[in-house]
Amino acid sequence: MNARRAAASLAVVLAATAVTPMRAEASANFDLRKKVIGISGIMNTTNTDMTVTRGEFASMLVNASSYRSTVSSLSNTSVFADVPRDNEYSAQIRIAAEQGWMNGYLGGLFKPDEYITLQDAVKGVLALLGYKNSDFTGDQSGSRLSKYHFLELDENINMEAQEVMQKDDCINLFYNLLKTDNTSGTMYGKILDCELTEDGEINPFTMVDNSLKGPRVVRSKSSLNNYLPFKLSAANVYLDGEAVANSSDAISAALESSDGVLVYYHSLSKTVWLYTVGTENESGRSAAFGEITNVVYNSTDLMNPSAIILDDGNTYTLTSTEMQFAFSSYGDLRVGDTVTLVYTLSTDNNGDETRTVIDYIED
Repeated sequence: MNARRAAASLAVVLAATAVTPMRAEASANFDLRKKVIGISGIMNTTNTDMTVTRGEFASMLVNASSYRSTVSSLSNTSVFADVPRDNEYSAQIRIAAEQGWMNGYLGGLFKPDEYITLQDAVKGVLALLGYKNSDFTGDQSGSRLSKYHFLELDENINMEAQEVMQKDDCINLFYNLLKTDNTSGTMYGKILDCELTEDGEINPFTMVDNSLKGPRVVRSKSSLNNYLPFKLSAANVYLDGEAVANSSDAISAALESSDGVLVYYHSLSKTVWLYTVGTENESGRSAAFGEITNVVYNSTDLMNPSAIILDDGNTYTLTSTEMQFAFSSYGDLRVGDTVTLVYTLSTDNNGDETRTVIDYIED
């Protein structure tokens, strides 16, 4: 364990207050894995070096299951003596225990604040896949660990059975779970609308394309809270492409900017994407607010505009039929109107920038 942590410290910056080095975000595609798990709503993906409690892991199991849409914020009963009804994870702990994903201890205790070990985490994810106690003989724990390795649920995880899980380990474990077939032969991630790319990784875009809500521009935290159908405190939040804490000062600072913040959200995963209007992102989306000063038409097509120019001096390319129609003579937007554009930025080999409009909000 010490060797593992020491090796990991070469790949990450150590927190100033850390007692031991952080473990590595071990794979080259960890950022992809983190985004997928964040979008899925299984867990909040900030502070990935934090250790995970049994209560938190019970919540992750429920969020990765079909029970996610039915769990209430408060349990009606107290199943364990040390998990009162008003415990943050009481409902999830009850479900995890009732479904046999996690076990309690003698004396009617669950020990929700103790840290989850790999051994107990493996029991939970195998149960989600449909494996039962009867599928394992002899040493149940050892047999489960063998199945865990056989199914390659250990990809990018280098741990012993009794080691304590950190959030980065859980990100890898649940990502591997999503790619693994259940006992019926179906990829588990299909319950969360996951699809694989040609190289065998989960495509994060297909998870949100059909149910992404927005855009909306908000200029205060109260407006943001009123717009979302769930509490911001329960959400996975990304600001200008980076995962942030849902109470982050960065969100407050962005909301205080003069042109506000562009908002998209995904209800099922309780994920929120915020984009500071006026901040240009090299990857992902950007937003610009301004007055339309010119609509540009291609000389070979005088019906469909090819671009618009805002009073910031930038040209924004129109490539989709929907965007071309909106800014054409048939649409509702005219020179002199103010608009918030949602666009992507790309740079070619010569350093030339192209801003392509993918959405807009009429002021």
